[in-house]
Amino acid sequence: MTTDDSFQLTPHDIRGHEFPRTFRGCDPALVESFQLRVSEEFDRVLRERAQLEERLRGFQEQLRAFRERERAMNEALLAAQQLRIDAEQHARKEAEMILREARAEALRQLNESQGEERLLRERTEVGKRQFAAFLANFRALLERQLGEVDGLQAYAQTAAAAPAEPVLKKQA
Repeated sequence: MTTDDSFQLTPHDIRGHEFPRTFRGCDPALVESFQLRVSEEFDRVLRERAQLEERLRGFQEQLRAFRERERAMNEALLAAQQLRIDAEQHARKEAEMILREARAEALRQLNESQGEERLLRERTEVGKRQFAAFLANFRALLERQLGEVDGLQAYAQTAAAAPAEPVLKKQA
């Protein structure tokens, strides 16, 4: 996923954006209501993303801890080999069991994190598609309104160009 760091939209930007008023433009109350709804949803998505990123950092930290634990167990295994041959077999079996469990747990947590990331990406894509649809509908509305304004302007120009008929008739 690529991001454009030069354009960061915030809920405050959405709430505070003002649209210029035009003749026969949009209802300001509806625009403000929509801005509020969009900014609240955007704010919720940002909070949810922050929570998911925090969970991901936690999982990454746990994975690092598991890897550190694995390294420490390997060192303990070497020390056990130097002490006793009999203890070596026992320590190796126990270390391998712990490693399998640690790897299985790390894999489970990694899969869970990837699933959550995938869900976040899907939700983000849905939001992008909905926003694109909104923009297309909004553009179509604005173009229809502009067409009406152009029609009124053309009518006004033809009415101004037509010769004025005398209002008073001569009395005979």
